[in-house]
Amino acid sequence: MDSADPVTTPDRTVNDKFDDDDFPAYTMGRAAEILGTTAGFLRSLDDAKLINPQRSPGGHRRYSRYQLRLAGRARELVDQGTSLEAACRIIILEDQLEEALRVNAELRGKS
Repeated sequence: MDSADPVTTPDRTVNDKFDDDDFPAYTMGRAAEILGTTAGFLRSLDDAKLINPQRSPGGHRRYSRYQLRLAGRARELVDQGTSLEAACRIIILEDQLEEALRVNAELRGKS
């Protein structure tokens, strides 16, 4: 593979990639299959700016495990009757809260 490929970098071992929640390992078809949804739903999450999948050299969307978790949460909310726009906003706020709590706990531990 080309070393400039955004999916693969020469300084990462295969095991590092398997352990990396942000490594874009899943094609759109596989991601949709894992989530039990459609490719169209995943595209709508991209359009709503909830997830921004990386692109393969051929331009195909590639999803990480982290992005699949966000997409799965969006699907749960939409299945419960929440609009896609509201679901995306809820997930963004949940993610921001989780990060703030993590940073807060980290700072408290250093005091």
